[in-house]
Amino acid sequence: MLLNFRSPSFPSSFRTLAAILLLGLLTSCGSTRSSVAVYQNEGFEANETFSRLFDADVDATCEAARRALLSQGYVLSTLKRDFISASKNFQPEGEVHVQIVFNVVCAPEGGQEHVSTAYVNAIQDRYALKKSPNSATVGVAAFGSLSIPLAASDDSLVKVASETIPAGPFYDRFFALMQRNLAQQAGER
Repeated sequence: MLLNFRSPSFPSSFRTLAAILLLGLLTSCGSTRSSVAVYQNEGFEANETFSRLFDADVDATCEAARRALLSQGYVLSTLKRDFISASKNFQPEGEVHVQIVFNVVCAPEGGQEHVSTAYVNAIQDRYALKKSPNSATVGVAAFGSLSIPLAASDDSLVKVASETIPAGPFYDRFFALMQRNLAQQAGER
């Protein structure tokens, strides 16, 4: 049974109320955006730093970072005197892939020649497998076109999330490995 809202049995006030409720429902469905912007949560706290001071020049500091990344299986994509970019891929689940892109900038500290700061950030990108089924169309003169689904599919990775790994133990472990590499480099001289 279909309801006819234009029928005289439905008063105009009911039609108006139904229209307002429907409009309100559609408006609320369309505006699921958070009222607080993501950047509002940035604290810029002194203890939440993505950097560390080292008793070494820029070249030695970046070399320690390069060795730390290579020792953990990262593939270098950009290597300059004062900048390194590297990535590593993971597959934590069957159809989920994660890539971490690591960036290191080495900068001299003040006017001191043998003191530098390493600024580090790591971005975690999450990908999901998207499957697109294939089908074949066969033309037979007596029957016309016939579409036959095949078992094959085209698979592609689609980025579903991206975030900077927050300051904390992840970076502390990296900086500790850099410090060990600097100590080894100093012992080699």
